[in-house]
Amino acid sequence: MNNKLSISFLIFFAALFTSIIHPQQSSISKTVNYISEYIASEKFISIRSHVGDLAASDSIYSEAVKYCQGDIGDALLCLMLATVPYREVPITIPLINIVLYYPLTSADEETFLKKNDNLPRYLFIDSPDNDYGDQDKLAHFFGSAFLSYESSIFDLGKLIGYFVEVFEENFKVQSKVDYRDLDVNDYGRLFGNLLKSDSTILPSKIFLLRSLRFLRVTL
Repeated sequence: MNNKLSISFLIFFAALFTSIIHPQQSSISKTVNYISEYIASEKFISIRSHVGDLAASDSIYSEAVKYCQGDIGDALLCLMLATVPYREVPITIPLINIVLYYPLTSADEETFLKKNDNLPRYLFIDSPDNDYGDQDKLAHFFGSAFLSYESSIFDLGKLIGYFVEVFEENFKVQSKVDYRDLDVNDYGRLFGNLLKSDSTILPSKIFLLRSLRFLRVTL
């Protein structure tokens, strides 16, 4: 059950967790805006066109950690929020069947749309060969990495399990979860755990590992 984290749940739980450890939201908003502006920039477009999506993802991560002055936990949280390709999460409240739209921290409309256009989306060997690709997978990856990296604060494993069960049984999140979402969540958690002992590791290393394992299973 602990592995079944949709991106909507990741956002929902991370927002709850963040409200506990970050009562002041202004710094998070500023960081999300900065990351979004970086992804929307001509500089990033040039980087992505020259080195590809894997290295471009590394540049986003490195830029976020640098802006957060080396605070990896804050960087991962803001990376999740900045790379989500939508501005709100629709949730249907059970019994009364009312749809509520949970607003996410995001940049202004113009920056948000440019950021979405520029998001790396061909991250794995099995990324869909279309315009959308794996546009939402960075948010899955960084959100799971954040929860894993911060798990030393208290036992997030049991807490996540409880929240997932309550969330999935009592709320209908308007998003489709497939095995690739869950798989990327697992690799995000791996990234978060590895960062605890090696702060120099980059996302592309984990993306390549997933692709290699995919080839091993499918060939």
